[in-house]
Amino acid sequence: MNTRTPIALAALALVAGLPAAFAQDAATEEAAVVAAGDDEAAATLSTVTVTATGYETPAVETPVATTELGAEGIQQRQAANVAEALKGEPGLAASGDSAQGQNIVIRGLQKEGVVMMVDGVRLNSAQPVGAVSSFMSLGLAEKVEVVKGPSSVLYGTGALGGAINVRLPQARFTPGVHWRTGLGFDSASKGVNGALVMNASQGDHAFMGGVALRHANDYRSGDGKVPRTGYDSRAFIGQYRYRIDANQQIRLSAQQQRDDDVWHPGTTQPHPLPAVGSTTIRSPRTERRLYEAGYNLARSSTTPVGVDLRLYRQEMHRTIHGWANGLRRDINTNDVKFKTDGFDAKGEWLAHPQHLLSFGVNLWQMKASPDARQWAPPSFAQAAASNPFKNGKMRAAGVYLQDDMQFDRLRVLAGVRYDRVRGSADWLNNGSVTSGINRSDSAVSGNLGLMYEVQPLVRPYVNIARGFRAADMRERFQSGLRFDGSYYAANPQVSPEKATQFELGLKGADQNVEYALSFFRNRISNYITGTPLVGQAAIAACGAQQAGICKQTVNLGSVTIKGFEAGARWQFMPGHWLSAAYTRIRGRNNDLKEPLYQMPADTLTVGWEGGVAAGWTMDAQVHASARQKRVATAFSRGTEDVTGGYVLLDIGATWRYCPGHALRIAIKNIADHSYHNHLAVGRPGYEVQAPGRSLAISWNAEF
Repeated sequence: MNTRTPIALAALALVAGLPAAFAQDAATEEAAVVAAGDDEAAATLSTVTVTATGYETPAVETPVATTELGAEGIQQRQAANVAEALKGEPGLAASGDSAQGQNIVIRGLQKEGVVMMVDGVRLNSAQPVGAVSSFMSLGLAEKVEVVKGPSSVLYGTGALGGAINVRLPQARFTPGVHWRTGLGFDSASKGVNGALVMNASQGDHAFMGGVALRHANDYRSGDGKVPRTGYDSRAFIGQYRYRIDANQQIRLSAQQQRDDDVWHPGTTQPHPLPAVGSTTIRSPRTERRLYEAGYNLARSSTTPVGVDLRLYRQEMHRTIHGWANGLRRDINTNDVKFKTDGFDAKGEWLAHPQHLLSFGVNLWQMKASPDARQWAPPSFAQAAASNPFKNGKMRAAGVYLQDDMQFDRLRVLAGVRYDRVRGSADWLNNGSVTSGINRSDSAVSGNLGLMYEVQPLVRPYVNIARGFRAADMRERFQSGLRFDGSYYAANPQVSPEKATQFELGLKGADQNVEYALSFFRNRISNYITGTPLVGQAAIAACGAQQAGICKQTVNLGSVTIKGFEAGARWQFMPGHWLSAAYTRIRGRNNDLKEPLYQMPADTLTVGWEGGVAAGWTMDAQVHASARQKRVATAFSRGTEDVTGGYVLLDIGATWRYCPGHALRIAIKNIADHSYHNHLAVGRPGYEVQAPGRSLAISWNAEF
């Protein structure tokens, strides 16, 4: 058996920077593998991942760092959004400017460097405030999967830090009608939420429909009520499947998510006019609609090739208004709809019992043309158009090939991908810029992962991956204020970021122990950020009013992010589990020779869960966050402040009074600690405080 397949060697050459000719010459070398033969039974694995490889694979057997949270885990955490559910997991943190605007940070990289997906469809938009993940309801989710580290081979541009995929219910061919429902309440916001999913099937037809609602009032922190943190949310999903035969299906799907009256208090900034006082960004309405048609041919023992085809239209509608707190009205508005048309085709081919090839093509085009208006000072009596760009377009096309190889105890996962991304617009800055706008970029990404199973509890692995991120529509075309207090001038000619990560890890699992740990180093070149401008350059780029706080969107030489993460669960006695998770991340701005802006603090989470009576389990969790004193001073102009450490204690009890039914009661932040994490958005001293002590009650049932 040739252990150096052309795909593996091409990926190795790519990540190592070797010439292509060397890879082709090396592909002709002969090498043999002597099968050792092992009759030991495989351990029963509790979790599988789709997002890491593109198909179902046991997470413990994958030479990639992953995190999975199933339906039971989602219900137990009683979280309002994806970031709240995942924070504290190894390598993960949360940033946000509001209660609803919470984003997951993967290994120090924020929303721009993470691909967020729902059922494999990326949530495309230029996101100035709030959370990308706010465009879906966690109440409907069945599973959340996270891949940590560059993942551009499968997901293209943007996946420098990794990818998150929220998996919603699918129509299933289970005869009859089945229901899943849930209700919840939390005392911090006196908020209520509920979800209902129905699946009906007869013969070769299956239908799934679901609805989720949430009403949250302004929540209370340890210091008192936090204004403007309430909102309303509702979501609907539906899917119809027709089974052509045992291996073939067609599907039609629709999703809709809408949030109303969302404020982003972390964006509050002082205004030079006393009558205005300060401004705060609000979103009276945000909405996502998805329509999809798909065809699936499943791979089976008689069909070595499987394919999945998807054609979709996704619309992300946002209203983003600037509220003058002194005048008590909006002084600027922005209404924009991002329309994405896409086509995905992927396949799997069992070319050999030891080689599973996967391949795919991804095509999408996103369009947007904001309708922005600004009221002129000092009277703010008249509004004028202030559109950042017109007819903006982002087009992306990518093709990938991946080989999943198994040689007795050695597993090799290797892939390569080619992408081309183009950005264009008619004009920028209300029509004042009409040239130098369009730009096309191409990139080759790759990954090579190797895992060797010494025994089920000892699986060392190494992974080398390269990813890229082309500038998004906002960075290319939209000038405006950012959260570091600076006014950023757009740059249509900014180059793509490119990341190279080396990771060394260890995984293992059996009936009593599950663990994963890894060391990683990620170097990102052409890092997209802002550089301060002064004098005439600042006036030309940002205008006279913003010249004192002007930055130009540019590429830095490089930044380096490195860290260690570990997570484990141990059943120390029947029905009783101890768990622990630890994250340590360090970022370095190599150009300014200072800590990288907004790196998460070190965290440690320790928990216990166990049965205490018939049908009853209890759990407790301690979450500790260290003081974060590694801050960027030159880059942030002093706006990134040192954040104190904190310790939180949560306890809960779950009563499973009959199969498929559970009632849960929990108290979060028992000590009513007043805190914010280091990544919370806001001026120093005015960051959004996290919720204080809260009683959370939920009920979930299946019928």
